[in-house]
Amino acid sequence: MSLLSVPFVGTGADTALHVVAAVVLIASVAGACYGFWKIHELPINKAHSKDHHQIGLITALTWIGFVWHWVWVLAVIFAFVDMEKAILNLRDTWRSKPQSETQPQEEA
Repeated sequence: MSLLSVPFVGTGADTALHVVAAVVLIASVAGACYGFWKIHELPINKAHSKDHHQIGLITALTWIGFVWHWVWVLAVIFAFVDMEKAILNLRDTWRSKPQSETQPQEEA
């Protein structure tokens, strides 16, 4: 077999290989688009499952996230973090006394 001869050219196998390659390419692109869409819709699905109070805000931020990606990150934070509990924990942490004042220190 010489270097100039190309196998499968001009045969039925050539056409079949092109069809298989096209199907694999289309399926790969479709799978990537589907995966991207599912990840992109993650904040909305999480907000609906938790019956979140800010579903409208999270939905709007998710759609705006198509253009400005950092806004999508805000939607994820709002969807996954319970802001009421986070604010209460932050308030309690702010009001609590440092441990050095509440516990007596041992002298050497």
